Amino acid sequence: MERSLTLELVRVTEAAALASARWMGRGKKEDADDAATTAMRAVFDTVPMQGTVVIGEGEMDEAPMLYIGEKLGQGIGPEVDVAVDPLEGTNIVAKGTWNALTVLAVADRGNLLHAPDMYMDKLAVGPEAAGKVDITAPIIDNLKAVAQAKGKDISDLVACVMDRERHARIIEEIREAGARIKLISDGDVAGAINTAFGHTGVDILFGIGGAPEGVIAAVALKCLGGELQGRLVPDNEAEFERCKKMGLANPNQVLLMDDLVRGDDCIFAATGVTEGELLKGVRFEGTSAFTQSVVMRAKSGTVRFIDGQHRLERKPQFVMKD
Repeated sequence: MERSLTLELVRVTEAAALASARWMGRGKKEDADDAATTAMRAVFDTVPMQGTVVIGEGEMDEAPMLYIGEKLGQGIGPEVDVAVDPLEGTNIVAKGTWNALTVLAVADRGNLLHAPDMYMDKLAVGPEAAGKVDITAPIIDNLKAVAQAKGKDISDLVACVMDRERHARIIEEIREAGARIKLISDGDVAGAINTAFGHTGVDILFGIGGAPEGVIAAVALKCLGGELQGRLVPDNEAEFERCKKMGLANPNQVLLMDDLVRGDDCIFAATGVTEGELLKGVRFEGTSAFTQSVVMRAKSGTVRFIDGQHRLERKPQFVMKD
């Protein structure tokens, strides 16, 4: 992949964030998601790449979502797999709470797991604890491993877990171990990425969330030197059959980083929509808007935080009309 592609991709996530942020707190998650998707697709068409969506928001007949198999880019340049979540945290935007992001990940063609739209059990850590955790091990063992790797007491650790009934046992075990917990309502991509940045205060992520989001988070953590392990959690026979079609005879097999994203190069980009520990949300001031983004590349290990100021009179598509 070409180095210049990193900054081109930030333009895509910025556009989606600007469009969806207008819907913050308005209680209309579908409208926010549609705005992000439409903006993301429009800017993708200006990027010099030959992209194919391998993780999107549905199949072709579910347009206007960015569907699996859709071609993106100008049709020139590198051939890449694209994983997109135009709005990671639609409920977050609808309610105006924390950590909504617009995110995308790209890798050379054939290098991203084509994760089916089902649940995945996940364990994510930052670079200090990479290679020292095991999703099949007890919660306490993983907490001990992270504490030792980071030179902390278990009581100083913060585990991020989505606030769901299915996580009751995980939450109980974390509390019994003496670690602290940050419960999140949605958006476990942000939760996973936060484990790699000390200032977010998150040390480890546990729990079940979307499999596509797991692959996107794995790309980010590969760029950052962190680690995500996963196991698909099919709910029914149809989902079990989908796993077998992917070549996973045992859907409970552990998916390691090289299973989720192969090769030595990938790019991750995200822009904050609402305020979060890692990124600021979109702020509108008169005819200007301000964004904060992060873009990273695995091959170089470079991580860039980008503050953007946008002149809305020159971007009329981002001025919402009721």
